[in-house]
Amino acid sequence: MRVATYNVNNVVSRLPQLRAWLDVTRPDVVCLQELKCVEASFPYEELAALGYEALVHGQKTWNGVAILARGAAPLEIRRQLPGDPADKQSRYLEAAVNGIVVACLYLPNGNPWPGPKFEYKMAWFERLARHAATLIRTGHPAVLAGDFNVVPTDADIYSTASWKDNALLQPAPRAAFQNLVRRGWTDALKLKGGDSASYTFWSYLRNRWPRDAGMRIDHLLVSEALVPRLVSAGVDRAMRGLEGASDHAPAWIELKDPR
Repeated sequence: MRVATYNVNNVVSRLPQLRAWLDVTRPDVVCLQELKCVEASFPYEELAALGYEALVHGQKTWNGVAILARGAAPLEIRRQLPGDPADKQSRYLEAAVNGIVVACLYLPNGNPWPGPKFEYKMAWFERLARHAATLIRTGHPAVLAGDFNVVPTDADIYSTASWKDNALLQPAPRAAFQNLVRRGWTDALKLKGGDSASYTFWSYLRNRWPRDAGMRIDHLLVSEALVPRLVSAGVDRAMRGLEGASDHAPAWIELKDPR
């Protein structure tokens, strides 16, 4: 079973690239972020033609997340991160797929730092930590997949020189990420990805893709129940090199059948 995450950065305009990737790699479950469209504009029919049913939590212009499942309907659990009923940003979606709880998330960027957007990022992170602890306590196999907008360590970026004031590298979100790991979540790309999974994002600026000046901000964290089933992990880097591509590449994990 292959579970993938992909910040598609506008699912409507990048549908050709998304379809090409799905057609070639055929992941069983896909978490999409930054849809930049409402549910009514989502390309359900085009993805159904490839065998995928979609659960969508969209938002006009920004944000938006979706869970795709091949040959099975994702069963919705929740479409908002608990802890703040006033939060209307579409950044979280949770479903049951093939016996696994799949949480698709698009954590706030937090820039400029410091400021209100960074404060929102950290408040969102704290809510995620509380809910993630709840998922761990259930004992169910679970995956937290998505764009976390956190570079966990200096080894996960080509260079920190021009990023000192960026919210993605600040001590607080890095500590929050490591807190998830300490409390029962395993960083699957770090454990099984090897050098091929070093980066998942290359900015459009300053020729960063040709220079391989990337960073790892898209993550798949698995609960303890899934660690024994974890076979491999990786990043489909070639997607970033396509014409008109997202600035992210899809990341994935491969899980053994529980039987």
